[in-house]
Amino acid sequence: MLRDCYTVRRVANGVSAFFDGASYLGRGGCSNVRTLSEFLLHGIQYVFVPERGELTRGMPTAHAASVMLDKVVADGEPPPVWPCPEGEVRGIGFSPLHKSAPVAAKQDAAFYDLLALVDVVRAGRARERAIAGRELQKRLTIHDDTKPQH
Repeated sequence: MLRDCYTVRRVANGVSAFFDGASYLGRGGCSNVRTLSEFLLHGIQYVFVPERGELTRGMPTAHAASVMLDKVVADGEPPPVWPCPEGEVRGIGFSPLHKSAPVAAKQDAAFYDLLALVDVVRAGRARERAIAGRELQKRLTIHDDTKPQH
C-alpha cells in the first residue's frame, strides 16, 4: 500500500509516454505489444478510472465512437464525449487518457479508434468490453514484432 501512488504514477507516466508517441504504432514499431495488450485489457480500468462530467460539446468516445457504432446498440443516454470546444456532439464529459488525446485523435483516425476502444475497456459494460478487447487485440497484433511470421 505504501508504494501504490508511486506505482500508479509510474504506470500513468509509461502509458502517457506510449500515447504521446502514438504515431510509433503507425510506423510499424512496438517491441512489447503483448505486455501493452495485457495491460490495456486487464489493468487500465483500474489505473485510469474515467471521470464523468456534465453535458458538454466534444468528440464521441467509448461506445459512441464510430469504431463501436455498428457493434453495440445505443442506450438512449447522452453519449460519452471528450470535452472539446470544437466538438460536434453534445454528450456527457468523459476524461481522456491524456489531455492531448482529442487533438491527436483528430489528426489520426486509426489512433482515434484505439483510444475509443481503450475507453470502452475503461468504462464499458462486460459485453462492450469484450468486443472492444477483441478489436484492440486485432489492431495491436498487426504491430507485434515478437509474433513469428508464417
